[in-house]
Amino acid sequence: MTLDFTGRCFAAISVALIAVPAFAVAEQSASDLAAALRAKEEGSTFVRVRMQIGSGENQILQIQIKSRVSNITGDIVYQVLFPKERKGEAVLLHRSGEKFSGTTFAPPNTVRPIASGQMNQALFGSDLSYEDIIDNPFRWPQQAIVGTEAIDNIQCQILESKPGKGHSSSYSSVKTWVDPRRLVPLRIEKYDNSGKVLRRINITRVLLDGNDSLPADLKVYGPRGTVTEITGSRIKRGVTYADSEFTLQGLKQVTARPGSPE
Repeated sequence: MTLDFTGRCFAAISVALIAVPAFAVAEQSASDLAAALRAKEEGSTFVRVRMQIGSGENQILQIQIKSRVSNITGDIVYQVLFPKERKGEAVLLHRSGEKFSGTTFAPPNTVRPIASGQMNQALFGSDLSYEDIIDNPFRWPQQAIVGTEAIDNIQCQILESKPGKGHSSSYSSVKTWVDPRRLVPLRIEKYDNSGKVLRRINITRVLLDGNDSLPADLKVYGPRGTVTEITGSRIKRGVTYADSEFTLQGLKQVTARPGSPE
């Protein structure tokens, strides 16, 4: 959830961080706020989500997500569980520093690499791109608090992130409306060089996990005028993964991992 929380994005892909009072966050610099949000996305998780692409019943996917994310690297696997005719379709995304790579798999044995120039392509035909999943604007070098605005009667700080020189991105900037009390994004907008909004992500449900708040449901408005709704159903954090689960061979294994939520 940058999604980031794309998603990874999704917000469900995050680790516990105790929420701090609003006045404490307000005193933070933009870089400190970005660092706190980034820390929430680090760690290892297993998640199941329902993804509805558009309005048709035949566009509903059940997906399991495996992720392990640090400040230096990131590995994320998306695997389709339902419908039956698409079961086993999978995507593996990898980040090493500021370099991104990936692989797609379709049964029985169709494997395609994702080049760096293809990171803006759609994930399973949805309104999220591969880049939305694997790149994290909270890691970008330029961070600024550019205002405040209320969303659903919650006064949010608006954090603007820019990639800076040497960082390849489809976006010139990303703005995140952050609820400072719960330290959770409520809206994310991604802009092109002309200032046009390419993607808007609204967080429609926030889940309380212990003392931490996590975005659980998202509505993604894409550049084609379509909408993808994502509903988080199960999440397990602090998961231990074998390295093999983030390889091509692991990409082909679609059964739930031992000890994962049923």
